[in-house]
Amino acid sequence: MMKSALVTGGSRGIGRAVCQKLAIELGYHVLINYKGNDAAATETLAYIQAAGGSGELLKFDVSNAKEVTDVLGTWSEQNTDGIVEVIVNNAGIAKDGLFMWMTPEDWSSVLQISLQGFYNVTNFFIQKLLRNRYGRIINIVSISGVKGTAGQVNYSAAKAGVIGATKALAQEVAKRNITVNAVAPGFIRTDMTQDMDEKELTKMVPLNRFGEAEEVADLVCFLASKKSGYITGEVININGGIYS
Repeated sequence: MMKSALVTGGSRGIGRAVCQKLAIELGYHVLINYKGNDAAATETLAYIQAAGGSGELLKFDVSNAKEVTDVLGTWSEQNTDGIVEVIVNNAGIAKDGLFMWMTPEDWSSVLQISLQGFYNVTNFFIQKLLRNRYGRIINIVSISGVKGTAGQVNYSAAKAGVIGATKALAQEVAKRNITVNAVAPGFIRTDMTQDMDEKELTKMVPLNRFGEAEEVADLVCFLASKKSGYITGEVININGGIYS
C-alpha cells in the first residue's frame, strides 16, 4: 500500500517546505498540488527526489470543484493501492486593500481558494479517511484569521472560516481516529512576504525576526505524525510571540 500525503499549493514557500518534510521525515509519497507555476512545482519534486523521497505533481485549481474531482478521481483510479492519509490545505492567495475599495472579485477569489478550496479537496477524501479509520487534516490559516488584520478583511474572513471549519470537522470525525488541526503562521519569510518591510515589521515580533518556512513545516510534520494523535480541533499559532 502506498501511503500518500496531499499538499495544496505545494510548489513554493510553506507548501514546498511541507512537501519536503512529509516526504523525507515521515516517508510519505507526496502529491504536490499547484495551479500554474510548472517550473516551481518541478523544482519542488526534484528536491524531494534528490533527498531520496518520492512524490508526483497534481495540477489543479483548488477552487474549481470539477478540476479537483477530475484530477483526484483520475489519480485514485490509477493508484488503487494508494491511500491518502494526510491532507494539508495550504493553497491561498492574498489580495490586500481597504474594505471600502475592495472589489467583488478581490473578495470572492480569496474566499474561493482558501475556504471553498478546503471544502473541495477535503470533501473528496473524507469518506475514504473515515473508511480507513485514520487520517490527518492540517489547515494552514494565518494570524489574520485569528485576530483579524486591517487591510485584509477578505483574507481574514477566509482564514477565520477555515478555523471554524477545522473545529467543527474535528468533532465530527474524531471517533474514526482522524484529527483536524489548523496552523496559524505570523510573519514567515516567503514569496508572499517578500515585498513587506521586514525591518519595520520585525519590531512587532517579540522574537525579533521573521519565521522560516521550514519552522512551519516542522510543526505541520508533527501534526501529520502519529505523535500528535491526541491533538485535534486546535489552532496552533507560530508567530514569534506576536499574538497568542
